[in-house]
Amino acid sequence: MKLLTVNLGRPRTSEHTNGPGGVTGIDKRPADGPVHVADPGPKGTGGSGLAGDTVCDLRHHGGTDQAVYAFAREELDAWETVLGRDLANGEFGENITTRGIDVSGARIGERWRIGSRLVLEVTTGRIPCRTFAGHLGEKGWVKRFTGQAAPGAYLRVVEPGTISAGDPIEIVHRPDHDVTVSLVFRAVTTERQLLSQLLAAGDALHPEALRDARAYVEKHGV
Repeated sequence: MKLLTVNLGRPRTSEHTNGPGGVTGIDKRPADGPVHVADPGPKGTGGSGLAGDTVCDLRHHGGTDQAVYAFAREELDAWETVLGRDLANGEFGENITTRGIDVSGARIGERWRIGSRLVLEVTTGRIPCRTFAGHLGEKGWVKRFTGQAAPGAYLRVVEPGTISAGDPIEIVHRPDHDVTVSLVFRAVTTERQLLSQLLAAGDALHPEALRDARAYVEKHGV
């Protein structure tokens, strides 16, 4: 398991975002050298966990529980076949492109060590938006991406560190529940009846997903 690239975004004007100033940082490109990663602070004020990366819309992106976005090269390869086009590392707006790790199958609370010091913890999956669809320029993209239920993972920073392309990735902790990134994604998008199952992940779950799961159980009693 290894880190293929660390990807950083610069602000770019886009007609497909309603973020402040009409700019987005989704267009991410592989960094040339080492990148430091640390907790950016709470959502709403904290941006990306990666030094040199830009989060333009702090209402929906960035912050402690969405400090880093990971996507598997294997999933990009699969989408290349479906879409009939090349997809570079970072094309989906991911901060880290991985090889050999089942990102969407990772369990909530699972911890990865990347390089010698950085430790990240899986919190939830990425929800596709119109900015993502506009960036790719694919018709019906949000529905198509949602249907795959392989959204890639958001992670929080447990221990800060500096990472580079080629660094090894090691799973240093795997919880004993079965709440995966894919399950969370399905529960919060198309299969709300699954929400009660998310409570098994406890406080490791992204606070917004945890709130939704608790509200569902309170309302439905299951």
